[in-house]
Amino acid sequence: MLLRLRLLLASLGGGALLLLILCLGAQNLDQRTSLNLGFGRTAQLPTGFVLGVALVIGVISGGATTALLLPRSDQDSDL
Repeated sequence: MLLRLRLLLASLGGGALLLLILCLGAQNLDQRTSLNLGFGRTAQLPTGFVLGVALVIGVISGGATTALLLPRSDQDSDL
């Protein structure tokens, strides 16, 4: 249980740190595009920011999935 919590907190902390660095680095980008979501368009965002947010979401979801799929430590592996 403690390992799961550490993995989850590490992935959330790492994702938050990556998002902070991404927001600081994307402030001066000039090339901005908007995404068509089918029901509307997003605000104009830098292309690198959109790709970076996708990477951060992948880091957080991958860490959370790993934490949730770990086998329980109180189960016997012989059974």
